[in-house]
Amino acid sequence: MPPTAPSPATATGRRGPVPAARRRAAPRGTAARPPARERARTALRYAGPALLGYLAVRLFGVLVLAKWAHVRHHGLWPVLAKSWDSNWYLGIANHGYVLPSDPHEPSDLAFFPLYPALVKAVAAVTPGSRASVGLLLAVAFSLVAACGVFAVGDRLHGRRAGTLLAVLWAALPVGVVQWMGYTESLFTALTAWSLYCVLTGRWVVAGSLAALAGLTRPTGVALAAAVSLAALTALVRDRRGAGRPARGAVLGAVLAPAGWCAYVAWVGVRVGRWDGYFAVQKVWENQWDGGVGTLRDIRGLLVYANRPPLFLVLVTVILIGSCALYLLCLADRQPLVLLAFTGALLVVVLGSGGVYFPRARFLVPGFPLLLPVALALARARRTTTVLVLGAATLSSAWLGAYMLLVWPGPP
Repeated sequence: MPPTAPSPATATGRRGPVPAARRRAAPRGTAARPPARERARTALRYAGPALLGYLAVRLFGVLVLAKWAHVRHHGLWPVLAKSWDSNWYLGIANHGYVLPSDPHEPSDLAFFPLYPALVKAVAAVTPGSRASVGLLLAVAFSLVAACGVFAVGDRLHGRRAGTLLAVLWAALPVGVVQWMGYTESLFTALTAWSLYCVLTGRWVVAGSLAALAGLTRPTGVALAAAVSLAALTALVRDRRGAGRPARGAVLGAVLAPAGWCAYVAWVGVRVGRWDGYFAVQKVWENQWDGGVGTLRDIRGLLVYANRPPLFLVLVTVILIGSCALYLLCLADRQPLVLLAFTGALLVVVLGSGGVYFPRARFLVPGFPLLLPVALALARARRTTTVLVLGAATLSSAWLGAYMLLVWPGPP
């Protein structure tokens, strides 16, 4: 709690009302509110353990990746800054969106515009290549995301749970993508702070951040749906007189899907058909089938494959584990906005009939799924917590290096 200025009664040892002149000269709360810089320092100190834990996990992962890359005669920087989807984003930052001459070829219109736009804007005023700028932006946004993850956990269950939640998010099996030229860090940062704003009743900010998330990744539709649903629920509750007024909820509900809808509509105009974005995704072998393809892939890997690739087995375990964690989240009765977001995210990721291997990466922003684990560790003995976090950190570092240096496909 911020310190409050002493009342006249406290200062003089007498009780009594504050004189009207004093009230006019110093409006209530004005003198008590510290400067913005001091508030920022206080917030950073409060979130310090979470940030330090996050940095420790990710730096260890980079060290393992660097050693493995050296042994295999690879460079660390190209692996992180210029591989797979990173090159598509850099192409958009360099040349804008380019329609292929053959409509059956994959198009860069499948990639949403906010991240390459930021790379281009920052690179225009800073030295270094756009690939380096993209990587540095991803690292910077990962720290913003870690603060947001901590803020959500702290808001719901206290500082210890929030810290553990941030560290667990860093130690995800595919957590290495948080420090790559990908959009996972930016999207998670926007998602975490949007969810936090919903939890604190800041509807316009929540809707604005959700709109930006909708310009970052296709799964931004999950966040938009969650924020809009929470805002409409708050409106209904307010009409029944069961809670404080949900100011700005209507505007927040309208803003939330604006970014995603705007880009999808723009792609439709660019392609010349109303379902243009979905046609682009179909060329990338990404289309909705209600989960039939996902179940077929899981069955093929677990039942019929004699020697399934290790990375695909990892993806399968993550998908099944995420569904189990969602059931625990339901049992814990998490706030509606968290359940709606993670539920919609799982529906989008599992219901797509496209390529199988990036599904674990698509779930990286679903950090609320880790809340049951963070709560269990917060209540466990210190030795148990250290062992679990240590094992998660080691496995994340090894699997991240394996994914980038051994697995022949994209992460």
